[in-house]
Amino acid sequence: MDDDLTWVPWATPMRTRFRGITVREGMLVHGPAGWAEFSPFWDYGAAESRTWYEAAVASATRDWPSPVREVVAVNCTVPAVDAERAAAIVLAGHGCRTAKVKVAEPGQSLAEDVSRVAAVRDALGDGGRIRVDANGAWTVDEAVAALAALDRAAGGLEYVEQPCASVDELARVRRRCDVPVAADESIRRADDPYLVTAHEAADVAVLKVQPLGGVEACLRIAERIGIPVVVSSALESSVGITAGLALAAALPDLPYACGLGTVSLLEHDTVAKPLVPVDGVLPVGRVEPVTQSTATTVDEDTARRWVERLAAVEAIG
Repeated sequence: MDDDLTWVPWATPMRTRFRGITVREGMLVHGPAGWAEFSPFWDYGAAESRTWYEAAVASATRDWPSPVREVVAVNCTVPAVDAERAAAIVLAGHGCRTAKVKVAEPGQSLAEDVSRVAAVRDALGDGGRIRVDANGAWTVDEAVAALAALDRAAGGLEYVEQPCASVDELARVRRRCDVPVAADESIRRADDPYLVTAHEAADVAVLKVQPLGGVEACLRIAERIGIPVVVSSALESSVGITAGLALAAALPDLPYACGLGTVSLLEHDTVAKPLVPVDGVLPVGRVEPVTQSTATTVDEDTARRWVERLAAVEAIG
């Protein structure tokens, strides 16, 4: 490990199961520029986690680009919950006028998705925007059918995020459906993030700082990819969210609300005042974690696993 860096494990239960996980964990890292976060999901191997490590080290050791805005508009996030709970999340959404709704959850039906989206529309009112995220779960035919129903339930979807797994499938859905397509996994888990535009497979690019190697790396992608960008979180604590805010703040154009209002999905946070939206926006700037907080007081097994994982990722470089 770099002697100039200090690493602190953290862990917290999720308020609601999301992305198939019930506990979120990672490491905070302190360096000359401040605090950053390293929190690849456990289903990612050491090689794929390397870009998350590079992003954390870059944020801890280098200043972020100069911002062009002081606050960033964000969406509220609705997990795959029932309609009543979905409406409650939106109504308690801290002024957010855009909602991102999880759909295509394993074990759930399209009817449940439609009910959830309809409840979100009722809670948001006519002026709010709704986007849905399928995490690549549908086939092309399933996506086309589902989006027709969900678009009606929403009174018009802003876009669908990653309806299918492959770039080719995204392109086919885009040709057959009027709902704009956003690419997430097809960018952050791809050898070539620009294939989505080369194949005319997406209208929107979702960029996440950790998986893509840092704020500056994401800015380079945004400059080259040729479609509007949405900055989203990887379910980080508030420390990690600040890097996403730094990216969003540095982009010349930011036409969509960003998916950075996700700290409320965590039972505990790494800072004393979590980055929760006020009037639908989050402030730009670094934060200081509480290194003896509930989230950063982890058991010996969790601490050992993360120290071992960090060593495995560092060994790749």
